[in-house]
This record gives sequence, C-alpha cells and structure tokens, in this order.
Amino acid sequence: MGGVVAQLPALLGVLIGTIGTIVATSIADRTRWKRNQTVRWDDRRLDAYVEFAQVLKEIHAIAVRMLANARPNSRGHRIDQEEGLARLADADVRHTLAWESVLLLGDAATVSAARGWRDAVWAIERAARGLTGQDDVGHLLHRANEARDHFYSAARGGLGVGGGSVAQAMLLSGRLAQALPNRMSSQTTARPAPADRSG
Repeated sequence: MGGVVAQLPALLGVLIGTIGTIVATSIADRTRWKRNQTVRWDDRRLDAYVEFAQVLKEIHAIAVRMLANARPNSRGHRIDQEEGLARLADADVRHTLAWESVLLLGDAATVSAARGWRDAVWAIERAARGLTGQDDVGHLLHRANEARDHFYSAARGGLGVGGGSVAQAMLLSGRLAQALPNRMSSQTTARPAPADRSG
C-alpha cells in the first residue's frame, strides 16, 4: 500500500498532464476551425461584394451612356434607348441575384452602404429610362460616386482590408469642376450640365 501512495503524485501528474493535453488540443482545434470558418466566410463575402459592385457599376455605365445627350461633355459613346433597355434588363437580373448574396453574407454596415449605392444608381437608371427629368445628371452621378465610396469603405472595413482610403468621389468632382468652365465658354445659351466623370 505504501508503494501505491508513493506513486500517487506521479500518477496525478500524468493524469493532469493528459487532461491538460486534451484540453489544449481541443482549444487549438476549435480555434483553428473558427479561423478557417472566418477565412471561408470572408472569401465568400468578398466574392459577393465584388459581384454586386461589378453588376451595379455595369448598370451605372449603361444608364450613363443612355444619358449621353443630357451630358454634352460626355466622353462615353451613346447607346440608343432600345439597346440600353435590353442591356439594363439583363443586368437587373444579375443585380437581383448579387443583392441576395450581399444580404445573406454582408455585415449590417456594408448592406446599408450597398443599399445606398444601389438607390443612387437606380436614380440614374430612372433618368435613363425617361421616368424622371434629366436636368441634373451631374448631381445624380456625384451622389452615386459618393455612395460607391461609402460602400467600398464599409466593405473594406468589414473584411479587414487595410491600405487607407480609396475614395474617388472628390477626385471625380474635381475633374467635373475643371470641365465646367470649358463647356460654359463653348455654350452661351444652354444651361450647363456636368460632364460625365463617373469613374
């Protein structure tokens, strides 16, 4: 009996060491699994954001080209209403699917920013479809550029992407301001409409 009592501290040490190893391994496995899940969802979230941004920018570009006559300094090639509407219909289907992915995977701040950008682009699209006036296309473009900046800022923040700001709206606004004096001197009677620098 004395031999067993003498070995008891060693047995307790082995038992504690075994339990400690099991707990440490379990914690490490759980941490690794969580990290892998986070990377996996971040990858899927990034794909959803990229797909949404691409199709929304496509809708923006089509609508802007349909509005070329309302923007005398536009560098884009005008497309006629029929072709533009067909292309918008195709892009709208893809937008709907991409939007669902953003809703499913996006964080609240990014979904809110995506909604703001989407609404700003829809305003341009409505003008291109002739559902609203085309008086201030420059304002609509600037609003969409600011909303896009807000979306990218939120998406980058949610994904932990560093590197500082990638905002474009102020740069594009500056280009617009430079284009206005040139147009004002070439048009004496018409009301100036901002040039398209929609980025």
